[in-house]
Amino acid sequence: MSYGGYLQLDTLLAAQLPVSVPEHHDELLFIVQHQTTELWLKLVIHELDDARRLLAADDLRGALKRIARIKHIQEVLTQQWSVLATLTPTEYAEFRGSLGSSSGFQSAQYRAVEFGLGNKNAKMLRVFDAEPANRELLERELKRPSLYDEFLRLLARRGYAVPADIVDRDVTVAHVLDERIVDLFETVYRDAETHWDVYESCEELVDLEDNFQFWRFRHLRTVGRTIGGKIGTGGSSGADFLARALNLTFFPEMYAVRTRLG
Repeated sequence: MSYGGYLQLDTLLAAQLPVSVPEHHDELLFIVQHQTTELWLKLVIHELDDARRLLAADDLRGALKRIARIKHIQEVLTQQWSVLATLTPTEYAEFRGSLGSSSGFQSAQYRAVEFGLGNKNAKMLRVFDAEPANRELLERELKRPSLYDEFLRLLARRGYAVPADIVDRDVTVAHVLDERIVDLFETVYRDAETHWDVYESCEELVDLEDNFQFWRFRHLRTVGRTIGGKIGTGGSSGADFLARALNLTFFPEMYAVRTRLG
């Protein structure tokens, strides 16, 4: 077995197909940026899937290992924006029209990651009505407990005061802040030594969300730098749409508890 054969490089390296006519020099950068992002997202989904499986099996340490890997992937994804940011508005405008209505907004894997972390939105399924495999992926993620759901269920099995209606909640909708969970985390944070593995897990999840927000912010700044306030190619409001996403949170109680401490 050769290196190229094992990695299917003939297939992989033949998948960059610029559509601009004549071919614009910078379109290859644009394609590679998005294809590599999708590869990393594939790995995030793989790790997130297993992290939830491990939490459901009460293997907190194993799940934290998966989360640590996701955090490193997030750092790579965030740093990648600096490469795309070398594309100037003038250069992008010269081939942007060739992209049609394609948009990162249509990334099924990105949506699967958001669903897996807890930002559930059934309306997003309609975007993938013409792509049965992608819609099926998102339907599975919509109906599956998020990473946070599995963490709270693990805490409940350990005897922590997670209310039954939270454990048994409808996982197809996004979790919203619940002061009873804030109470629970306040107990953990005020006696970290006694609850060390749970305390550590909370901080790992906060890292995960912070990294996601850094990625969102870097995306916003790159879009603003490249197209300003223009409408996105997929019909979204562009930078405004991305700015609103910065207000979303996966683990609201882990931030709310900080107001009570100190």
